[in-house]
Amino acid sequence: MEKRKDLVVAALESGTVIDHIPTDKVFTIVQLLQLDKCTDQVTIGNNLESAKFGKKGIIKIANRFFSDAEISQLAVVCPNIRLCIIKDYEVVEKKQVTLPDELDNVVRCANPVCITNNEPMKTVFYVTDKVNGIMKCRYCGKEQHIENIKLV
Repeated sequence: MEKRKDLVVAALESGTVIDHIPTDKVFTIVQLLQLDKCTDQVTIGNNLESAKFGKKGIIKIANRFFSDAEISQLAVVCPNIRLCIIKDYEVVEKKQVTLPDELDNVVRCANPVCITNNEPMKTVFYVTDKVNGIMKCRYCGKEQHIENIKLV
């Protein structure tokens, strides 16, 4: 007898699905995107079975599409997630999130004497090593590892 498989998470009419989230990063993303303040439907799934990853998280947000700045923040917090853009219940676009070459006003410099920590100005970081998650401040040259960064 064949078993019926149901969707674990309901279909979305219009919005964005953040997929392939490591289970330890799901609530970091919820906080980063301030989804607790979202008035549209938000569905959060964690520790879901995944053939590719073992366990994963997924977040579905109705009627929300992300700016390039938000995607850059997501890339810093959780590189290699996938965004699926949904319109009329159909996936119209899939974006693999990766670290960009440059991060503008996303990461705070760890150097306390950096000008960006002492003057009202935006930070700029160059991603010098995407594989190992190393970025370098444009102004003071301080290198930071992605695991140790703080967002602006």
